[in-house]
Amino acid sequence: MIAWQAATAASPAARRHSALALEYGRSRDALDADLLRGCGDPGADSATSADQYLQQLANTLRLLDSPDTSFMLGQQLLPGHDGAASHALAQAPNLRTLLQTLCRFHAGLTPLLRPRFETWDDVALLYWVDAYGAPSLRPALVEMHMTAVVALCRWLGGERLPWRFCFNRGAPRHIEQHHVHLGAELRFGCQLDAMLLPSGWLDRPWPRASEMAARLAHQAAELEPREAPGLLAALYDYLLAHVRQAPTLERTAGDFGVSPATFKRQLLRHHTHFQGELDGVRTHVALWLFQAEGADNDVVARHLGFHDVANFRRSFKRWTGLTPGPIRAALAGELGWFAGRLQGI
Repeated sequence: MIAWQAATAASPAARRHSALALEYGRSRDALDADLLRGCGDPGADSATSADQYLQQLANTLRLLDSPDTSFMLGQQLLPGHDGAASHALAQAPNLRTLLQTLCRFHAGLTPLLRPRFETWDDVALLYWVDAYGAPSLRPALVEMHMTAVVALCRWLGGERLPWRFCFNRGAPRHIEQHHVHLGAELRFGCQLDAMLLPSGWLDRPWPRASEMAARLAHQAAELEPREAPGLLAALYDYLLAHVRQAPTLERTAGDFGVSPATFKRQLLRHHTHFQGELDGVRTHVALWLFQAEGADNDVVARHLGFHDVANFRRSFKRWTGLTPGPIRAALAGELGWFAGRLQGI
């Protein structure tokens, strides 16, 4: 049975992150009563839920009404206070180990978004998927988490890495804070929220890195009990693993230990539905096959279980708003950015 956690469930990770956000709001002269409005009893002994943490973040963004709030919250997000997992993150000897650690212990380190790390050819990719679902907060959450990774890498590595950022939304009216906290290499209107850089940076040893300290920290993190991921993070991983088998709502619900009706209700509480989640995974797999493996429409259609290419093209346009041709051309153009930078590695 797949382990997962609903947005309404008590979550120690959400409570820890909520406390950090509360302290930041206080530092900007916001009142507790306003920051915690709609979040339940702040003095309760039970752990905060993801829903309560999301409500608090919404309050904070609204009350402070500043374009830098999400970025400043991100500055304090990592390595966090998740015990041995945070220690393992801080002891990472290089970028590859850091990203692998972040992805393995994401439920405690970044409970609201689930990072996924992939590499192909000379490219490293870190992209973010929802763990609990909060469409109205998605832009701010992405800014928070990207900033957190950039800041942590700069702290451990002693230099700013040449990240490129892709956003699954239109460009904001003002992007000054993006430039300050992330850099100038920004692209909007993409099909996923991602950070990319040449893979030659992954294994460069960081100053003061200790392989022994990193190994011991990772072993300690593996021994600690881990919190289950949010429903949408667990579902994404499940659908990605089974995407070639045409997963159904009924089969998926059974593997998650609930009835189809209950699963549908849970997804609705997370502001989504099964077909939407499946289509999102299929989109990401298609993008991966196009760019990382140079696959054509026939190969991608067969991989995703489509009986004919025309049906795949229609579905892809429904998922992304574009047919595969323009998407493939855009992805091919992205690789030119890396080619120009690999010379300096």
